[in-house]
Amino acid sequence: MKREWGSPGPSTAFACVDDGGSSSGAEFEVFLSFRGPDTRLTFTDSLYHTLVKAGIRVFRDNEEIRQGEKIGAELLHAIKSSKIYVPIFSRNYASSVWCLRELAHMMECSSKAKDKMILPIFYDVDPDDVKLRTRLYLDSLEKHEGKFGRDVLQWKEALTEVAKIRGLGLKNRGHGEIINAIMEEVVTKLMKRGRNLPDYLVGICDQVEDVVDLLNEGSYDFRYLVIHGMGGIGKTTLASAIFNRISNQFEGYSFLSDVRESARHGRIIDLQKQLLSEILQGRSSEIHNSIDVGINIIRERFCHKKVLLVIDDVDKWDQLSKLAGKSDWFGPGSKIIITTRDINFLPIKEEEEEGSFQAHYEEFEIYDMKEMDSSHALELFSRHALGMDFPPPQYEDISRKITYKTGGLPLALEVIGSSLFGKNKTIWKDTLKKLHSMPKQEVFVKLKISYDMLDDAQREIFLDIACFFIGKDRLYPFYMWKASGYFPKIDLLVLTRMSLIKIEEDDRLWMHDQLRDFGREIIRLEDSDPGKRSRLWMPDNALKVVQQKQASEKIVALKLTRLSEVQNFTSEEFSKLPNLRFMELDGGNLTGDFKNLLSKLTWFSWSRCPSKLEAKNLCLEKLVVLELSTIGSGDWVGWEQCMVSNNLKVIHIIPSRKFERIPDLSKCENLKRLVLRNCPTMPVIDGSLSQLKHLKHLEIKGLSKSEKCNFLPSTFGGLSSLSTLDIEGLNVEEIHHSIGEMMHLKYLSLSQCVFRKVPDSIGKLKLLVELNLCGMEITELPHCIGDLKKLTKLSLCGTLIKKLPESIGGLESLIELDLVNLDIVELPTEIGNLKKLESLYLQGSAIRELPKTIGMLENLKKLNASMCRNLEGGIPNEIGALSFLEILCLGNKKMRRLPISMSRLSHLQRLMLDGCYELEQILDLPVSLEDLGFPSDLLWTPINLSYLTNLVELTISNGTPQLSKSGYGAPNTEWIKELSKLEYLSLDMKDVTSFLIDLATLSRLRSLSVTWIDHQSSIACPSNLSALTLVNLRSPEVKLDYVLGQQLEKLRSLEVGYSDLLERLSSFPILKGLKELRVSQCRRLKEIQGVEKLESLEYILIFACDSLKRFSGLSELKKLRRLTLFCCPSVDLPDLPPLQRSVDDQRLREYGWQR
Repeated sequence: MKREWGSPGPSTAFACVDDGGSSSGAEFEVFLSFRGPDTRLTFTDSLYHTLVKAGIRVFRDNEEIRQGEKIGAELLHAIKSSKIYVPIFSRNYASSVWCLRELAHMMECSSKAKDKMILPIFYDVDPDDVKLRTRLYLDSLEKHEGKFGRDVLQWKEALTEVAKIRGLGLKNRGHGEIINAIMEEVVTKLMKRGRNLPDYLVGICDQVEDVVDLLNEGSYDFRYLVIHGMGGIGKTTLASAIFNRISNQFEGYSFLSDVRESARHGRIIDLQKQLLSEILQGRSSEIHNSIDVGINIIRERFCHKKVLLVIDDVDKWDQLSKLAGKSDWFGPGSKIIITTRDINFLPIKEEEEEGSFQAHYEEFEIYDMKEMDSSHALELFSRHALGMDFPPPQYEDISRKITYKTGGLPLALEVIGSSLFGKNKTIWKDTLKKLHSMPKQEVFVKLKISYDMLDDAQREIFLDIACFFIGKDRLYPFYMWKASGYFPKIDLLVLTRMSLIKIEEDDRLWMHDQLRDFGREIIRLEDSDPGKRSRLWMPDNALKVVQQKQASEKIVALKLTRLSEVQNFTSEEFSKLPNLRFMELDGGNLTGDFKNLLSKLTWFSWSRCPSKLEAKNLCLEKLVVLELSTIGSGDWVGWEQCMVSNNLKVIHIIPSRKFERIPDLSKCENLKRLVLRNCPTMPVIDGSLSQLKHLKHLEIKGLSKSEKCNFLPSTFGGLSSLSTLDIEGLNVEEIHHSIGEMMHLKYLSLSQCVFRKVPDSIGKLKLLVELNLCGMEITELPHCIGDLKKLTKLSLCGTLIKKLPESIGGLESLIELDLVNLDIVELPTEIGNLKKLESLYLQGSAIRELPKTIGMLENLKKLNASMCRNLEGGIPNEIGALSFLEILCLGNKKMRRLPISMSRLSHLQRLMLDGCYELEQILDLPVSLEDLGFPSDLLWTPINLSYLTNLVELTISNGTPQLSKSGYGAPNTEWIKELSKLEYLSLDMKDVTSFLIDLATLSRLRSLSVTWIDHQSSIACPSNLSALTLVNLRSPEVKLDYVLGQQLEKLRSLEVGYSDLLERLSSFPILKGLKELRVSQCRRLKEIQGVEKLESLEYILIFACDSLKRFSGLSELKKLRRLTLFCCPSVDLPDLPPLQRSVDDQRLREYGWQR
């Protein structure tokens, strides 16, 4: 992201996007900044009158009559209100403090509002002079340093940044020519048409920056970019914001709205005409009534023109092909932005894999929109519902619940919020109840557009997911759908590209809450009678329908859970369900004659299986997926009924302790997945396992190391199709060499298995992608490990390996290497050959130094070398070559200095130096840092990190335990106040209150943690603080109203903990918004007093306060919903009776005190 020169205040909704409105509300349109004696009576005077004559409102500052050193309100308003800034750089510009202050403010305002433009004029200087590459401006700045100190740093940065902007120079050019060029630039900018944006824009700035980066703004590359997302997620709004942000950089631009709807009504020709008219600014004289003619005109007129084109709401290639079908229709640097909820129309190449796909889009860059995070969602909802950025205390809880139900969908937040504006709280509560069962009508209509575009099979799969399969492994229902005659590979691809579902990284199905509720509402609308609906996912409804024999042939899926062990279902009840293909049971039993029943069942899941199955003649010959949990025996009679055919693809078992053996699998010749999880003991595996030639996934987890077994037999290599082998805790001496015969194996995990040697045959696994050997007792890796050319992840943490083979450098595809807690003392120099390595984990290892070849890891993003007990050699200067490094953790007490090259890590976001007690100083850290941690010892060095303007989180940990700083003078902490973006601050330092700085200026600070506070301490906190933690209080009694000093109305969470001295906590201040109070690990605490002032308190947790006896004021807490006490054996609650009436009985069971 580009650097911002200032930060928007809390009330700024969308500081980086032009709202498309006119400038009539501004006093000025152009601001001229110049050195009076140099140009006032010459060039600047001519430019000023030329602009004014053209009707442009121009502010011309009279520098000579300014008084004082600060910019006054009039001048500041003129800078803020102007659209265009024109600094005129002359030889003496930098000698004027006023000019430099103006420039800094101009840069700040232009970074906050992207509709502003800076047009630098180089009057009698070169850009290099302004970039401070010559002495011309440097001499003047050095003279200012004595008086203005740190301000000079900002001025230097402003000068170097503004000189990077394309400007106009007067050398060898007349004044008239330059003034005409300035006029053209100014008029073009002021006449630029912007897209109207919603009044309330929240959280969109980062998305704009992300898309602009993908567009490669300013390059000569042509680019198609697709903004993809579900209906109502804000695709058009984002495209409009980007359009307003960058359109002035193109020779022509056009925004085509609602293309799908226009195409449906046959108005493609109208869109072609609009495109031509807007880009040519009405100068197009071609009139055509043929699409083909329109295509030819577009291609001929724009093939040498740099254009920006937004094509909004596309759903077919036919639409795109008639408006911007080929890249050679447009000139170099052109950008085509497409918004769509369905990317199925894009041309792709696919890499086939069973039930999966990897899509590669030719020419098209895809940006998948994400839902709003919880804080932005709450802000957007509050603005629509309450007209403010944050709900007041009495509306906060219900506002959070409503925003949670929307799942961060902007459309739902706007619709629901607007409908509640001005309504009483009873209506709010009714709305929340409705949202638990159905989406808002306006949202339903918007989502139904996508649903109506699906074919019948795709709708069935969508509804199955909405009702039953969110969070499920994708392959399980995949096999069921395939057995039902669908084409799930294609259908899931369609649903994904239409943003109706997502497939998570762990291959699980995901669906947005609003889409889930929409799908379930579709089912409810099928019929008012639940027995005539296709799916019953609510256990109570399903139980009623089955027991009362109200079921019909329309039901295809049924969920019956939370059943008692004595609950029986008869064959008669199931006789009314001939088309059932999915059934989930939890408890209960089946009784009666099931002959010819459940004949279409393809998925059967049964938790808490009965030890004895009562059903007779049960024959599940179509069964594809079988899930059984807490099953008691391998001799369970149900096995025979469930495995009568060869259709079975998945067996997933969570056995009980009585489960001793896996049954004969010889009939399951097409089985693809066999999973045993949470196995208390190793079951005997029938020899038929080795006959499963189609088995792809074998997983056995939860075994005890103490139990020996002879699993992994020599016939194991017969599983020729196996791609995943995941076994945990197996106790055998070694892996049989036949493992090398599993030529299709991609994922091998043997974590916690008691193997002492890895066979050389593992080098034959040429397709292996991931290898996990964590916790094994192996002492070395075979040399052939380097033959695994496709390996991307190698995990060796907790093994007994002391040296890595040199051949590890041959892992040319390796992305992640885990060496945590190993006794290795050095890394081989060949580590530098891992050119694709992104993550290297060394924490807790015995490594002594990092090799210089670490600088060759050109793609490394994460390096964790914290708690490396022997790391004496420090960090080599070559680390500066890691240009993509984002996270660096170095926690070693023997490290004395950081490499000078550290400042070159331009992408570094997180740097943790906790435990580096002997570090002498910190110099020149990269300004990209967002998260920094270091020991407090460094505060007694010449430290000043105020230049870290992007820092969001700062942790200063307690320094050398045995070293007292009392005689070392005051620490350097004033710079912390200048970190304007800081949101999280943790100060874990002894005697912190003797020099605690005024934190009230940190307006963005949300969370503060402070240790070693005493009864005389007072903390000046910012008013926006939402979470405060006070650790290790150093007095027997602490009065919190004195410590906090002021009312913190936005404080939501207060935690007090880990104090061995505290005996009495009292005098709580008025904290109107406080929701949570936590007190923990205060062993001597006897009394808590004064909580009655906390009128909004909802949750109290008291933990491990052994001496606590009195806790008064509880009866006054009318909103208290939960009180939890653990390990508080002495507490007496005289206020318990009134409290008991206001607290849910179920919550009261959490009390842990004794009478």
